[in-house]
Amino acid sequence: MSAIPPSRTASVAEPRRVSAALRQKSRIAEQENRPDSKASSVRKGSTTTTETRTERRTVDERLIKRTRSPLKPTEANGSNGRKSRDAPERPRRAEEVRQEEASSQAQTTTWSPQATLLPPSSSAPLATRISIPPLSQHAPASVQPPSLAGLDLQRQETALIEDLLFVLMGIEGQYVRFVESYNPLDEKSRYIGPAFKIASGLDPSLRDLASGMLKTATQYAALEVFVETMGREECGTVTHALCAAMRKLLKDYLILIAQLEHQSLTNDGFTLHQMNLHLKPTGHMMTQIYSLAQEVLKENSMLGDLLEDDADQSDEFENILESLREGRNTAIPGKKTCKGGAVLRLIARRLQSSAGDPTASQLLQTLLREASRPYMRMLNEWLHHGNVQDPHSEFLIKEQKSIRREGLQQDYTDEYWEKRYTIRPELVPPHLEGVKERVLLAGKYLNVVRECGGITDKNRDLSNSAEVPHTFSNPRFLENVSHAYAFANRSLMTLLLTTHGLPARLKSLKHYFFLDRSDFFSYFLELSASELRKPAKHVNAAKLQSLLEIVLRQPGSVAAEDPFKEDVKVTMSDTGLTGWLMRVVNCGGGKDEKEISGYEALTLDYAVPFPLSLIISRNTLTRYQLLFRYLLSLRHLEVLLTQSWMEHTKAPAWIYKAKRGTVDSNEIAMARKVESWKRRAWCLRARMLCFVQQLLYFCTSEVIEPNWNGFMGRLSQAEEAERGGKVEAPEEQAKLGAVNKTEKEGVAKRTVDELMQDHVDFLATCLKECMLTNSKLLRINSKVMSTCTLFANYTSSLSRYLASLASPSPDNSTAPAYDPAKLDKLFSILQQYEDHFSRHLKILLDALNYLAATETVVFLGLCARLSMANEGGAGGGPAGPAAYE
Repeated sequence: MSAIPPSRTASVAEPRRVSAALRQKSRIAEQENRPDSKASSVRKGSTTTTETRTERRTVDERLIKRTRSPLKPTEANGSNGRKSRDAPERPRRAEEVRQEEASSQAQTTTWSPQATLLPPSSSAPLATRISIPPLSQHAPASVQPPSLAGLDLQRQETALIEDLLFVLMGIEGQYVRFVESYNPLDEKSRYIGPAFKIASGLDPSLRDLASGMLKTATQYAALEVFVETMGREECGTVTHALCAAMRKLLKDYLILIAQLEHQSLTNDGFTLHQMNLHLKPTGHMMTQIYSLAQEVLKENSMLGDLLEDDADQSDEFENILESLREGRNTAIPGKKTCKGGAVLRLIARRLQSSAGDPTASQLLQTLLREASRPYMRMLNEWLHHGNVQDPHSEFLIKEQKSIRREGLQQDYTDEYWEKRYTIRPELVPPHLEGVKERVLLAGKYLNVVRECGGITDKNRDLSNSAEVPHTFSNPRFLENVSHAYAFANRSLMTLLLTTHGLPARLKSLKHYFFLDRSDFFSYFLELSASELRKPAKHVNAAKLQSLLEIVLRQPGSVAAEDPFKEDVKVTMSDTGLTGWLMRVVNCGGGKDEKEISGYEALTLDYAVPFPLSLIISRNTLTRYQLLFRYLLSLRHLEVLLTQSWMEHTKAPAWIYKAKRGTVDSNEIAMARKVESWKRRAWCLRARMLCFVQQLLYFCTSEVIEPNWNGFMGRLSQAEEAERGGKVEAPEEQAKLGAVNKTEKEGVAKRTVDELMQDHVDFLATCLKECMLTNSKLLRINSKVMSTCTLFANYTSSLSRYLASLASPSPDNSTAPAYDPAKLDKLFSILQQYEDHFSRHLKILLDALNYLAATETVVFLGLCARLSMANEGGAGGGPAGPAAYE
């Protein structure tokens, strides 16, 4: 193909397609007008050539008539058949000849093949607008050409070359036609291409040469249909670019056919062998393009030989819903779709497998380069502006437009950041496989920056400039991705840390949710105690919000200087902390809890503006609320036990001691028994208070504070690196698998996603080490705290019950008369509290020891602290009753 310069146009191909049948009739007429060499040499005495040709035709027609119509029996005359035939024979034959000529002319007039002009299509503006012509197998016998067996070798070759010039353009010839099984109205048959057959009587050597060229004719016809079908709008811009590249190659192919026709008309020595040699390179090219087109059709399930894959039905369902929301139609014929990045993957895979064929490799590289141009335009728009311009769903980044940032305040699953932009694995070209995460993050970062006011760098409009690579073969392709990622990360990091003050926001969260410097909160609990004692459904949340605002604006309070105090809100949960956590841990619904109090339902909420809501999302804020409710429950339980201690030290029934004198020994024994009961109650209260205080200290000082310092240290490093413009060292970049030195220089040290992950890890670690993620620890710890709460709330009842045992004399001169039955009931009640607390505390310590040995050693310190609360039970011990008198 390259040997003949493409200087001529191939515009004659379409008119020939339209007038194929007319050309066939003209060739028949030309053969009839051509003088017969043998007849002319024998019959030199003829007056004219026309008379000779007419005479021969008459004789031929008579012979045909005689063979087709057998003699009829003569019943009219009784003479023999020979005599009866001789008299009327000539007039009857002349009449039959005239009738046969008339019927032949009628048949010729009836056979009128036509091709019509189809109306234009908006979905496929470049598609062929010529209708499918009639097949030659439907033509009458009168227009059929003479048999090849009656032609000599030279005339056979001439006729075959003339036919091949048409067949190579997908048009039937006189002797080379479609097989009978080919149906041009069947889509699958057209995609595969028509098979051709050569009429019988052809010389074997010519047949072998022609058979090889017929494969090219089949491939050309199939490629024309492929380019027309895949050029529809819904097939995507990458497929359109591939079809455009194929059209250029097919145009060169038609130019070659026109040049071969010129050779056949002007060069008497042009042979079928020479034609075959000229077609060899082009035939190899057509084979490569044809196999690529067939593979694309198979991936689109348009050939009907691929099984439907059910693995991605959920993703396909989401795509259909998204298409319906946006009001677009992205479907193409077939069950599956292969477009965009999938087409590029297919071409790249074939290019890799054809490494040993330089010609095929060069051809596939050209197709890949041209097909990747629209994909690269989408990639550059995403990398440098954060926009997804993908109307046909062929880019590796999928945008869910239905997910908007307005829903961040109700998003408990980080759906905006995780699902707003996602990667389509099947549409990732091999060239982007190693950097697809960077591509995703670069666009996501720029999208956030753009929504917050745009990109301040005036030189970032690079998507259409010459500096940006537009093909995968450009050596700066990976460097472009790396630099775009570094710029996007730096822009968003500056926006978060400097413009919107992320560190100050996080410190504000710590003050409110981790009760750091919580003098204001203690005052708030005192003011709202009467309201919080009510059941949760009867608590007035507006009143609590007013009390919190009063406390936060109190002069001298730590919160008074907080610029974000207006963002703190009071909310009431409808589920207790333990029940909510059990549902989360067990991933299912739990049993409905009993009615909870205002203290158990109280929680705080925090309004976070965009883009800080990406770091402090609703998901992470929920973790803050869980830790706050747990710390609040410990702080409230500590207050209850402290109030119980005050009750034990001030109530007369607890501080009264009988004086020894002239009293009955039985009364003295009863008084000692009461004193022993008091000491046991004091001991139990002290153990519970020790448990709560040690657990609260562990959660705040040994879990939250160290992890908070580590998180803020990493945040400070990111802030310092951003201010100083630090980048990774070359050896560190080598570990990340950087492509070249320039790419290494463009990668930031800390990324926004690493910052987000550090924040999530910090909260997850705090929840785990505070025993809020293990269902067994949750149940045991809940039972211990419930026992402590019941005992603290029962203190006033115990005081009244203790006072009702007996009333002492005003001067305490005589001991009261205690009721033994009531005293035994007091011991029984106290024994139940001691048993429940000791048993559940021991189970908790055993579980912590096991988890300390198998999961985290942090629980060892907690075991050591809580073991102090396990000492000095009802039977005495190192911290027996005497220690608490």
